[in-house]
Amino acid sequence: MSTVKEAVDVQVPVHTAYNQWTQFEEFPKFMEGVEEVRQLDERHNHWTTKIGGVRREFDTEIVDQMADDRITWRTVGGDTQQRGSVRFERLDETHTRVELTMDVEPTGMAEKGADALGMIDRRVKGDLRRFKDFIEEYGGETGAWRGRIRPDDQGVSGTAGTTGTPGATGTPGHTGSPSDMPGTPGHPGTPGTPGTPGPLL
Repeated sequence: MSTVKEAVDVQVPVHTAYNQWTQFEEFPKFMEGVEEVRQLDERHNHWTTKIGGVRREFDTEIVDQMADDRITWRTVGGDTQQRGSVRFERLDETHTRVELTMDVEPTGMAEKGADALGMIDRRVKGDLRRFKDFIEEYGGETGAWRGRIRPDDQGVSGTAGTTGTPGATGTPGHTGSPSDMPGTPGHPGTPGTPGTPGPLL
C-alpha cells in the first residue's frame, strides 16, 4: 500500500471545517476524479470515481468519528482498497489545520502508473487546496453531522444536526424514617423527577 499524508490550514473555525467534511455528497465539488458520493446511511457511502480514464465504484465504511477531531474510514466493497483518516486541529478561533492520511492500494495499470509518478500525492494535495478554497469562499458549512461513531459500534449513535447536551438524571426519592409509634412504618419519599434524556453517544 502507498501512504499519502498532506495537510492544509484553512481560515475557518474547527467546527466549520469539520462540519463541512461530514457532507460527503459535496466531495465532487473539490475532489479530483470523484464523480459522485452517495450517502447510504451514517456509516456507509457509495463512491463513483474516474481516475486516469478508469471508472470505479466502491463502498466505504466510517469506523471512527468524533466531532471536531477526526473521521476514519475504510473500503468495504468494490474493486478499490484504501483506508484513511482526516484530522482537525484547532489553531485558534478562526484557523484550523486539516490533515489527511490515506493508505491506497493501486489495483490497475492506470492507478499503479499514477502512483509510480507521485500523482496520488499531488491529487490529495490538490484536493485539500480546493477544500480550502471551497470552505473559505463559501464562508461556512453547507451542513453538519455531529454524531459519534466508535470503532466497536455495531450501529451509529447520534442524528443529523448538532448534538444536544445529555439530560440529567433525576435524584431518586428517599424512604421516609419509621414513625416513633411502634409498628407504624415510615412513608416512602417522593421519587425524583427523571431528567430529559440526551442523544445516545
